Order: sequence, then structure tokens, then C-alpha cells
Amino acid sequence: MGVAQAERLLKSRWRTATMAAGWAFPADWPLAEVDDVCAAVLEGADPGDVLARLGRARAEAGADLGETLVDLAALHAVLTDPSHVGAPDVDALPSGMLRMTALGWADVVTRQAGDCAAENPLTGLATAAYLRTRLGEVYRETPVAPLDYVLVLLRLDVHRASGWSRVVAMTLVSDALRTVFDSGETLATLGPSVAAVLVRRDELLSRKVSNLRVLAADRLADDPNVRPAGPAKVWIERLPDSHTEACALLTSLGR
Repeated sequence: MGVAQAERLLKSRWRTATMAAGWAFPADWPLAEVDDVCAAVLEGADPGDVLARLGRARAEAGADLGETLVDLAALHAVLTDPSHVGAPDVDALPSGMLRMTALGWADVVTRQAGDCAAENPLTGLATAAYLRTRLGEVYRETPVAPLDYVLVLLRLDVHRASGWSRVVAMTLVSDALRTVFDSGETLATLGPSVAAVLVRRDELLSRKVSNLRVLAADRLADDPNVRPAGPAKVWIERLPDSHTEACALLTSLGR
């Protein structure tokens, strides 16, 4: 079999496995970087650089990290077993392949986030920097901000999950946060395992906190790979007397 024919065959098997895994937009899958990856792995060359380029290209095309890693797992599956059928196992990816692809993807997303957003691109929640700005507005708005507002905190134990499952876990509970707090509250990520909601005190607050615990547990229970990150710890944190102290609190909570 010639080199060109081998590359076409690998590309076809890879595409078939990715489509079977549920790739949403088939027309977006073929990229020049796909051909480069096929050539590199068949030549026995180190694919690190081309995988990083593939990760960047996927991000620029709008693929999220989950899609990108499932696509990579499909490649690994057909390289391991050319007759592979079924969903690829992302957790079976060699660490080097996963790292280089994810780093390439993250390069683009980080640049995009820095250019245009006060939003975490993975969770859809505001950044900690935006929450600090919003707190500044609250403290200027009312002299009794600590009495009128609280922070609702959610923390996962992501160290008990592995690889990309940590990102998925935070994405799932972020969806739960948006479902429960859907009336204009400020929702933000403070760190890789902590999210916060700046909310006014009212008679519905306790019920919403309870609903969040239940909904977060339901979201995590749907995926056995992320379930170890739970149960989510959810609690109410009082605001300190000043904006400076509030910013220091956010920093400590995000660690």
C-alpha cells in the first residue's frame, strides 16, 4: 500500500470513528491539520507539534474541548485497533497526545477570552475579575452591601476525577448554577473547582441553595467519569465590610 493510500485510509477510519461518537458538524471535521496528523503518525514521527496545531485549529473552528478530545480519542482508537467500532475512550488517551492537543486548544481559547470576554469559555460563567468589578459596584451602590448581599459558593473535589473529566464536572455544575440562579445574579468561577453567585438576600435564598445541591448532584450522577468529583459542597458566605476584604476573600476561596 502506498503512503498516500495509507493516509487516506487512516483519515477515513478516523472520520468514521469520530462521526460515530457524535461529532455535531461533519462538514467542519476535515482540516489540513488532520492530514498532517495522519502523515506524522504513519511516518512514526513525534506527532506533538501537529497535534498542538490540530488543537488550535479545532478551537478556531469553534469545537469545544470535549469534542476535540473525543475526536483525538477516535484517532487513538483506530490506531490501536483498525477495526474499532463504538464510542472512543477519552480516558485511554496517552498523556502526551492529550496534553499537546489540549494545550493547542487552550492557547486559542485563552487568547480569545483575553481579547473579548469577562466570561470563562469553558463554563460560561463570569471570571473572578468580573466578579470583583461587580462587587465594587455593589459596595458603592449601598453602604450596607454586606447586609443586602451574600455569596453562594459551590466547590467540587476535582482531584478525585481524572483528566478532562475535571473540566466536564465544572461545566455540568455550572449549568446547574445557571438553572437555579436565572434572575440576573452574577455567576462566576473563582478557580478550577469553585464557582460563586453574588445574590441579594431574600426569602427564596435557602430554597435556591437546596435546589442547587440537588440539581448539581443530578448533573454529576449522569456521568460515571465525573461522579467522583461530587458531591458538590454548597454554602452561603457572608460578605465582609469592605470591597478590599471581599476581593481577598475571593482569592482565598478560589484556591
